[in-house]
Amino acid sequence: MHRDNQSGTSEFLLLGISESPKEQRILFWMFLSMYLVTVVGNVLIILAISSDSRLHTPMYVFLANLSFTDLFFVTNTIPKTLVSLQSQNKAISYVGCLTQLYFLVSLVTLDNFILATMAYDRYVAICRPLHYVTAMSPGLCILLLILCWALSVFYGLFLTLLMTRVTFCGSQKIHYIFCEMYVLLRLACSNTQIIHVVLITSGCFIFFTPLGIMIMSYVWIVRAILRIPSASSKYKAFSTCASHLAVVSLFYGTLCMVYLQPLKTYSMKDSVATVMYAVVTPMMNPFIYSLRNKDMHGALRRLFLGKAFQKLTRGNLGH
Repeated sequence: MHRDNQSGTSEFLLLGISESPKEQRILFWMFLSMYLVTVVGNVLIILAISSDSRLHTPMYVFLANLSFTDLFFVTNTIPKTLVSLQSQNKAISYVGCLTQLYFLVSLVTLDNFILATMAYDRYVAICRPLHYVTAMSPGLCILLLILCWALSVFYGLFLTLLMTRVTFCGSQKIHYIFCEMYVLLRLACSNTQIIHVVLITSGCFIFFTPLGIMIMSYVWIVRAILRIPSASSKYKAFSTCASHLAVVSLFYGTLCMVYLQPLKTYSMKDSVATVMYAVVTPMMNPFIYSLRNKDMHGALRRLFLGKAFQKLTRGNLGH
């Protein structure tokens, strides 16, 4: 096997969660179903928001970006997982593995930043409603999104370049569904202690800074809601934040299960938590945001009715 740069290996083998043929067939259909549901759900959210002028507000613009990120995220990992589960060719090239890792890190980071931006949007809407139009102007929203994307791209590139300094010896078997940083560090032949320290330090800053913004935003939101005299008004104000809180809890809960631990303790059991944040969270987000959201219900209804009307009109013209 020829050597590839400093890595010492030209490819990895994605063996997945299980090597049992029976379990692999079950996993294949499970991942395929979840992937299709995720794609359809997030595409519908994006189409509904983009086609309805009533939803061209900061909150829904951020939501459309979150759906696009989730859509790109699962497309980066699940198709390759499906191929590995269905075929005997489980190999992924060294470059392909690092490319997958780059998008994985960038998109998880972007999810994190967008969720923090959405929390700030809810803070302004509830705590400073009279200043909302000026405080969340289109220019500021675009600037916040550019900043989120730029920082995510930079952080993904930074960690990926860091991984190119790691040496791997020979063919490497990855008992996982995709190329994940902790798993790759466990396979390294070289000393990864410094890289692990950099990973933990930068990760804490990248993820806990937005989390701190979210916590502070909701502290002020709760204080503002408690001062509202009417119970129905309190419920209405809280309901605008409930979906976001559910997504944040799911996202950070699964993420902390995987990454808030020493590298040596990372094992196969953590693959379940990884599947949760890599597959289940992107799949659930569209349902959480549209379940009790009347604006989204209306936009989706108009989207479907508009498509049906177009087909009916074309059919009549054809006759």
